[in-house]
Amino acid sequence: MSGDAETLKSYADRAEEYAAYIESGWHDPARDAFVAAMPQGGRVLDLGCGPGRDAAAMAEAGLHVDAWDPVPAMVALAGEHPGVTARQAGFDEIAGDVVYDGVWASFSLLHAPRTDLPRHLAALHRALKPGGRLHVGMKLGEGEHRDSLGRLYTFVTGAELDGLLQAAGFTPVARQTGRDTGLEGRPQDWITVTARA
Repeated sequence: MSGDAETLKSYADRAEEYAAYIESGWHDPARDAFVAAMPQGGRVLDLGCGPGRDAAAMAEAGLHVDAWDPVPAMVALAGEHPGVTARQAGFDEIAGDVVYDGVWASFSLLHAPRTDLPRHLAALHRALKPGGRLHVGMKLGEGEHRDSLGRLYTFVTGAELDGLLQAAGFTPVARQTGRDTGLEGRPQDWITVTARA
């Protein structure tokens, strides 16, 4: 996630609450499609993994999973799942060339400042193998906003997200939109895009 101190503190203070919320949440069919697109035993990065629910499902499917989160309490929770290698790391640690078959950035990059998104997406493109897949989830809207829990969000339109991905070298191949009530308790619109490197 971002290096925004208030955002990180919010997640640290609510790690167990957030884990319970995530575990009770809906099953994401996009995750199934992402896993199915990976080669057998492929290596994936769960960027901003939180308590590790998605990382655990990917490991259970036979993938080698690196789970990153900047919040120590989240790293500890994620590391409890069998097959998940959890590490305290943020967006600025993205490095390396042709490392991953897939990157799962499900509602994590939305905490990065808008001006940093091109840099982070370019680093992810370099880290992916040719034809590798990126899944990214963001909140729909415009501008930046701090919610009642203190978390800083960058909102995007669908066209803006497509443009950011394409500028980083990605080809968007699938998208989904919806509206859910998050941890804050307020319904918000969201978009997920799967893109090919």
